[in-house]
Amino acid sequence: MAVAIETSGLRKSFGEIEALRGVDLSVEAGTVLGLLGPNGAGKTTAVRILTTLLPPDGGSASVAGLDVVAEAPRLRAKIGLAGQHAAIDENLSGFENLEMVGRLYHLGRKRAGERARDLLDQFDLVDAADRLAHTYSGGMSRRLDLAAALVASPPVIFLDEPTTGLDPRSRQALWTAIEERVAEGTTVLLTTQYLDEADRLADSIAVIDHGRVIAKGTSDELKSRIGGDRLEIVLEEDGSPEAAQRALAATLIEPPTIEGRHLHAPIRERRGAIAEAVRLLDAEGIPVEDVAIRRPTLDDVFIALTGRAAEVEQDEDSEEAA
Repeated sequence: MAVAIETSGLRKSFGEIEALRGVDLSVEAGTVLGLLGPNGAGKTTAVRILTTLLPPDGGSASVAGLDVVAEAPRLRAKIGLAGQHAAIDENLSGFENLEMVGRLYHLGRKRAGERARDLLDQFDLVDAADRLAHTYSGGMSRRLDLAAALVASPPVIFLDEPTTGLDPRSRQALWTAIEERVAEGTTVLLTTQYLDEADRLADSIAVIDHGRVIAKGTSDELKSRIGGDRLEIVLEEDGSPEAAQRALAATLIEPPTIEGRHLHAPIRERRGAIAEAVRLLDAEGIPVEDVAIRRPTLDDVFIALTGRAAEVEQDEDSEEAA
């Protein structure tokens, strides 16, 4: 499969601060790469370089087969960008915003208008087409912004924290819109700190921290790196964690870890694990409140790789200083 986005040794510094320290990325055409990382990790800097808004200090990068520096003017016609803040003119209507973008892409007045109407329909904004954008809700503004990124039907789009601050319903609507574009062959690079978003949308994931890519793979591959399925047991108030640990130790890969009334340990396979645990604990008269098998989440991966939980970014405009 063709590669739509590729970087090699990409570097960028702001004074003494190294925002990117040799980033290597590769995104196959028609797929979604989720770029994850803590605040100030370098995600937005990478997006700005890939969208020709910021020159790199070193390394190379190409998008849609075009060099982001040497062929920047040609590349801009082949990409769309929706950033952390909706880049729309609030004094224009929804239709006027999209038509203006089409005219800037030299589509011509008729084609720009047709494209605007099509996108307003796709993003459920027809009823608000003639309303000024400043009257739009946050979710509507985000949808309009994403529609603007698609006016020229670019083969590659960059979404930098596209659902930050949205309510769950609006996030779901945007996810559906993104999935529809990818199904039609669009390539997407998505930066996000909503790990459920990456889990749902991304075909592959790269975790960046302190300007370096520290892990790559599919969601399942990254989860497997920090261990497989785990048996989790919650004892009743009068249950003895130590006795439960002894009862289960012989059947598990390693002795269960105790945290209050909670015990957890990796298991070899899911089949029969819960039934066997219940049988062993019942045989020892240890009362159980709950037993479950849990798969590691991307939250677990993020914490294991970066040492901290993901925090939703409010504004990454200051990333050059972080």
